[in-house]
Amino acid sequence: MRKINIALIGCGFLGQRHLKTLHALKNKANIVAICDHHLEHAKALGRQYHVPIVSDYRDIPGPIDAVSICTPTITHAEIASYFLNSGVHTFVEKPITYSLEEADVLIKLANQKNLKLQVGHVERFNSAFTTIEPIAQNPLFIECHRLNLFPNRSLDIGVVMDLMIHDIDIVLGLVKSPIKDIQAVGINVLTDKEDIANARLTFANGCVCNVTASRISPEVTRKIRLFTKNAYISLDYAKQEASIYSKDERGIHKRNIPIEKEEPLKKELEHFLDCVREDQQPKVSGLEGREALKVALEITQKIWEHRQSIL
Repeated sequence: MRKINIALIGCGFLGQRHLKTLHALKNKANIVAICDHHLEHAKALGRQYHVPIVSDYRDIPGPIDAVSICTPTITHAEIASYFLNSGVHTFVEKPITYSLEEADVLIKLANQKNLKLQVGHVERFNSAFTTIEPIAQNPLFIECHRLNLFPNRSLDIGVVMDLMIHDIDIVLGLVKSPIKDIQAVGINVLTDKEDIANARLTFANGCVCNVTASRISPEVTRKIRLFTKNAYISLDYAKQEASIYSKDERGIHKRNIPIEKEEPLKKELEHFLDCVREDQQPKVSGLEGREALKVALEITQKIWEHRQSIL
């Protein structure tokens, strides 16, 4: 099996998780370099994983097949554009970019150069979700809760772009219908961006989704509940557990769904490496990343319009 020569850009919290995971995938990936402008931090990781380090992504020694970008959102467009222009397959953490215009540039570049562009919506690779996805089609009502401790990172974006966008991507993939209406509220508590947000999405096919996200919660919660015509499905992303409640003439019955738990990030990065090697389309391409970003931006705009109307 041909190994994919890959470089990692950004060695913060998420970048270190990528580094650890790619190192564990050494049968499929060869980490040629890690890049971070905090050189002392990068040097320590370089020694730990026996990988060369650079402070500027333009100094990464070639040849490389692919890159994983784990830098702040505002830098995604610049860095991803550089590598796509250089003929390098690109994985970029979510959100794909800071604006739709930037996302369009990346998608166009990837198409023109026949390169893979995958966006890091990791919940698509959560074993609990992939197990229930086939039976969760045509939902009528969806409720999502994603609550987290204050992260002290990703503060260049609000909670909608940081956390809620995961559930936006999942919901768009399940409902497969245009959004008819968006209502949203939110407040900032510890930052100048929204730290708590709630949105109600109404789709053209009648499905309604209520999404809540917070990054100032005292506990971590990542759950989704789906109601279809004949069943109610409850999924816990963190525990990778799911149950289905169905009805018949005798009443309502609960069944725990058997799930083979795996590390979602490992499955996600393995999928990217396989797509590069086997010339396959990523499950979450630039187009899916753009659609999630579009809705996240609309929700954010609605939040701040509402805030201004009541001040």
